[in-house]
Parts: sequence; C-alpha cells; structure tokens
Amino acid sequence: MSGTQDRPPRRVPYAREGAPPLEVVEYTDPLCPWAWGSEPTFRRLRAALADRAYWRRAYAILFDDDDDPPPDPAAETAWYAGHLADIGAYTGAPRALRLSRVAASSWPASLAARAAESQGPEIAGRVLRRLRESVFVLGEPADTEALALRSVRGVPGLDSVRLARDAASAGVRESVHADRAEARRPIPEVLSVREESPHPGEAKETPGGELRYALPTLLFRTRTERLAVPGWRPYEAYAAAVDELCPGLLAEAAPLAPDRALERYRSLTEPERLVLAEGAWPPPHAVRVDTAQGPLWLHPDDAQHHSAVRQ
Repeated sequence: MSGTQDRPPRRVPYAREGAPPLEVVEYTDPLCPWAWGSEPTFRRLRAALADRAYWRRAYAILFDDDDDPPPDPAAETAWYAGHLADIGAYTGAPRALRLSRVAASSWPASLAARAAESQGPEIAGRVLRRLRESVFVLGEPADTEALALRSVRGVPGLDSVRLARDAASAGVRESVHADRAEARRPIPEVLSVREESPHPGEAKETPGGELRYALPTLLFRTRTERLAVPGWRPYEAYAAAVDELCPGLLAEAAPLAPDRALERYRSLTEPERLVLAEGAWPPPHAVRVDTAQGPLWLHPDDAQHHSAVRQ
C-alpha cells in the first residue's frame, strides 16, 4: 500500500454537503473465486464502515466475451475445479460438489448485479450473492442471461421483471463497460506487489494484452489520497488503509446474535458466521446446504426459492 495524490473519484459527490469522506472501490467479478473467499472480510469491513464511507463495486469482467473458448472443455473444467479447490484451501469458502463447466462469460452476471443496484443496496447485495453462489455452491455458473435471471429468482424483495428489463438496457451495459475499462487502468502501485500472500494482487495481463486489477482489489480514496489493497488479504490490512486515510472512521461492529446475523445476511458460510455472529450456531430455523467444503447456511425465506435447496 502507498499513498499518493489523486483527483476526486468520478462517482462520489464530494462537493455535496454531508458526503462520506471516503470512497471504497471494490474491483470484483460475480464469478471470481478469490472475491468469493474474501466475502467474510468484506462483509465485516462494510459493517465497520457503515454509512461513513461510499462503497461501490466495479465489475472487471474476469471472463470476457472475446476470450478464446478452450480446445478441450472437459479438461479445462477439470483443471479449473482443481484450481478452485486450491483457492478454497486458503479461503475456507464453500465450493460446489461438481463444477459443470468453466464460465463462458462474466457479462450476464455483471449486468444483473449492476441492474439490481437500482432496487437498493440490500437487494443488490442479495442478487450479487446469489450470482456468486451459482458457481461456488451450485457449480452452474450464471454465464447466460437466462441462468443469471434464474439464479436470482425468488430473492426476497426483488422485482424480477424490472431486473430483467434493466439488465438488458443500454444504460446498464454502458455502465459495466465503464467498469471494465476502469479496471483495465490499474494504478502504478499495483503493477508490482511484494506481499506474503497466496494471491498478492499484482495487476494481471488479460488475454488481450491489457493490464487489469487483480480480483478482488479494494481502492480507498479521499479527495486527495488513495491506497490500494489488492488480492487476498486479512482484515487488518484493509483496516490499516482506512486508518491511514481517515483516522477514527472505522468503528468495529460487534458480532450479531446468530438469528440476527442470519436475518441480516440471509446467506452465511462457515468463515462468515465465525466473524459476523457470536453464540450457539446454527439458529434453529437455519437451512443447511452442504458443499464440497463446509456448509452454507440460509435464512428460511431465502431457502424457499434457492436453487441449492430446490435441487
């Protein structure tokens, strides 16, 4: 991490009175395994920042439409399943009992995730979570429009008709295009990263020869400074970045009682519930979904329409 001068982020209304002093940009992809494994830390950080920071996600498009298809899809899938197992050994995040294929495209899931933002942050978070679970719990990546919409069917509070319409709109596609381009302009600080981490977060070269942020990367920005924390990092690395830019802004949130945690987050992995909840686990009404690496716990209202339970 290193501090530097920077212009105000384009999406944060710093001039508006009462605007948060800090922007957090999360470069991510709904189908990225390191981003999935970082969810316990990011959920904890969002709770600790609450409304004192402006958090936005930029969808970097891990699997692009113009990537060459694998010459041997079955071999590619077997290799990638092993890759996910290796990552899961570090993150502890659930992974599917069987992976059907490597995702053909990140665009459908990213468009759906962006479209959901117009229905509020809670709905957007639940939609993104379902999209992540499509590959890492179900093993069926949401890599087509139909699969993306099916994977979020029944999300409590979601207007699915509106989501389908918005996800197909030119405005949402233009917004994700802007995210993709932004992710391919990594700041110099992430071009060379020396950290003791299985995924240190040095900028990646894409098949098209561009550089993009490693996923996930968090970029913390104020009016005048920025700090990047790329790759797989402990909570303390993100907290240190916030404290350096905005001392005293972070207020660690106390763990919730198990039933309140499930009510708040709706879907919890074992690594998540260990940092977000405190008390006898699971709550009596929690619905357990077994994976190849630990259970996923669902709120019963979400479980009624979740593909992992319907199967």
